[in-house]
Amino acid sequence: MPRGAESLLDVLAAHDVQVVFGLPGVHNLAVWEALHRFPGIRMIGVRHEQTAVYAADGYARATGKLGVAVVTTGPGAANTLGATGEAWASGSPVLVIATDIPSTLRRPGVHRGVLHETRDQAAMFVPVTKAAFTVPSARELVACAGDAVQQATRSPHGPVYLGVPTDFLTDEVPHHPIAKTGQACPVPDLTEAADLVALAARPVIWAGGGAARSGAGPAVAELAARLRAPVLTTYGARGLTDSPYVVRGPVHAPPVGKLWDDADLVIAIGTDFDGMMTQNWLQPRPRSLLAINVDEADATKNYPADVTVEGDAAAVTAALAAEVGAKEAVFDVGAVNAEVRALVEADSPEAVTLLAALEGTDATIVADMCIPGYWIGGFHHVTRPRGLAYPVGWGTLGFGFPAAIGAAVEHRTIAVVGDGGFLFACGDLATLRQENLPLTIVLVDDGGYGMLRYDQRIANHAISGVDLTRPDFAKLAESFGIPAVTLDGFDGLRNALAGARGPAVVVVNASLTPPITTSPRWYRRNAT
Repeated sequence: MPRGAESLLDVLAAHDVQVVFGLPGVHNLAVWEALHRFPGIRMIGVRHEQTAVYAADGYARATGKLGVAVVTTGPGAANTLGATGEAWASGSPVLVIATDIPSTLRRPGVHRGVLHETRDQAAMFVPVTKAAFTVPSARELVACAGDAVQQATRSPHGPVYLGVPTDFLTDEVPHHPIAKTGQACPVPDLTEAADLVALAARPVIWAGGGAARSGAGPAVAELAARLRAPVLTTYGARGLTDSPYVVRGPVHAPPVGKLWDDADLVIAIGTDFDGMMTQNWLQPRPRSLLAINVDEADATKNYPADVTVEGDAAAVTAALAAEVGAKEAVFDVGAVNAEVRALVEADSPEAVTLLAALEGTDATIVADMCIPGYWIGGFHHVTRPRGLAYPVGWGTLGFGFPAAIGAAVEHRTIAVVGDGGFLFACGDLATLRQENLPLTIVLVDDGGYGMLRYDQRIANHAISGVDLTRPDFAKLAESFGIPAVTLDGFDGLRNALAGARGPAVVVVNASLTPPITTSPRWYRRNAT
């Protein structure tokens, strides 16, 4: 009869999990031992539990597969919460497996002082997960783990916590069939939606992260072509489709915001209209709104819709494209894109050089919450689905490098980070070297927390707490056996990236002004 750890891995393998990120601890060593006899799953050992979940999130965003992190009890589990919150806010399918203290030592309602004990470990995860499970017995481990995987990968996606008392990993577990169910996505009646589209003379499509996660790019492109409608993409949908109707700039740019203002119908696909994209809802409600979303409440919580179609974004959008009539073009997307380019060129020549260095790359780009990342999130031309990961769900500084570790498992990746955020997880340079991942870190050093320095300056505050002591980053990378170069400005960045394939660090000494996507520069707020 198999032990619990082997059965847990059987569940993961049955759901096509091929890589797990984790950190060993005294309570989860049985999982690591089981992996020695389970060659179908690769364990990537990291140096901090937060990195394990960030990497699982980055892997999920870059591949569309389930990202899995395995960590230990108590403080190990607690260390994951910031990264789990980012996965939750961004809708990433991530499974956080954490051991808990032995069930034989647990006394309900009493903190006894067992190593790593908490009063209720699962409760820590409830606010930042789609669901939180604690395995109640060894007999129920397989069923509980299967339910957790299903929850994480069932739309709407999100992270799930699975707590396993450590003794269940070594207990014998009876054979249990592992159910792997598909997800039926019937298309509902589209009569009301098609009628609403027929009435519109100036439709605009707004595609969000849900459209990207459902693989709706071809359907969105077909609908845009039928309606001659501009396609606005949120940060989570960058690269959804390379249709000529895609607007290459964020709605924070006035020429793009004008499309929203002038539309007589917005077709919202897989989006919840969050505050980051709408300048905290200063964008007026559209004259008419058609919402397509797997979750009706999520679709309408910020702007009430005239018609809501609940269903899979790809399936519903494809069906709608086949049903609606063709329209004449009203908006000139090419002219809008030219206006956006001119705006960026006038605003920051240095940012133009940064963006040019990344133009045409086939690498997945993972951007941190830093000024260079803001420029990339808003204005980099992403040409393929899942080509950009950007932590705008929770806005978690320190996401970029550890998430890029996960993205790099299956595809060459470029992480764009600032000096402040990089130091959150710099110890995982050891992971990068040990796993020999195809990841290039572009580390833009502006002397500390550049965005916060800007915030203080425009608020006429004293500059405090934002100018940081930093190491020699190139020497730091080289001490881990990772080649590094240092540039003054972005001029040589394109060449540096062209020569990097394995682990590499490019340090860029440069300072950028924040773009118009950052809240101090939101034009709608500043116009009021």
